[in-house]
Amino acid sequence: MVTWFWQRRPQGRRLQLRSRGDLGDAMRVDFEELAPDIDTYLGQAAYLQLGFFETLSELIQTTPELAQKESLSRAAGAALTKHEELVALIRDRGDDPTSLMLPFREPLDAFRRATHGGRPQETMLSVHITAGLLDDFYLALSASYGDAGRRVARVLRADNDRQAIVDIVAATIASDPEWKALLAMWGRRLVGDTLLIARSALRPTALDADDEEKVEPVFTELMAAHSRRMDGMGLAA
Repeated sequence: MVTWFWQRRPQGRRLQLRSRGDLGDAMRVDFEELAPDIDTYLGQAAYLQLGFFETLSELIQTTPELAQKESLSRAAGAALTKHEELVALIRDRGDDPTSLMLPFREPLDAFRRATHGGRPQETMLSVHITAGLLDDFYLALSASYGDAGRRVARVLRADNDRQAIVDIVAATIASDPEWKALLAMWGRRLVGDTLLIARSALRPTALDADDEEKVEPVFTELMAAHSRRMDGMGLAA
């Protein structure tokens, strides 16, 4: 298991879930006592977006159809823009983006390799599912960081231009019914790997059973949003 957040804030306030309805707009959660320090949070968030850009760029190279290349390029551009805006935030705080991202290169690259599909369509689904879940998770954490967190939230809520991926996956399913079962199974595998990464961030030794119960609604909402994304592609979550 990869542990992202090893620097914890002292416990004080109780966890509070503040839902804003549809997780597509991202619920806000007060994870103050569980959240990592701001440098860790920003470094990880910035490197994740760079990883999504890299995966999409690789897909562009291996996809023969020009229309799909153009669609994937828009999604890659959106991920790169988010990365650049997070890097700008890090610099505005007086920090070096490379130094903040470097500690997370190895674990996040390992996660990206583990969720890289054997076929281009699987990898497209991987980006859509893992980026969606982790963007939601980072939005949930953003309430812990004041103005910086609000700026991160604005970055993550920006258009991700991944609708083209949804359309490509839907067209793939329509072309051959066997793809539906294959991609649905792949999607279930992806969500397990991704939630394991997210859940590992919320296990300080002091987290008791009562607090565990308070955390579960967060993941319930993450899964509800995931189900909507899968439904949008004609796949069962």
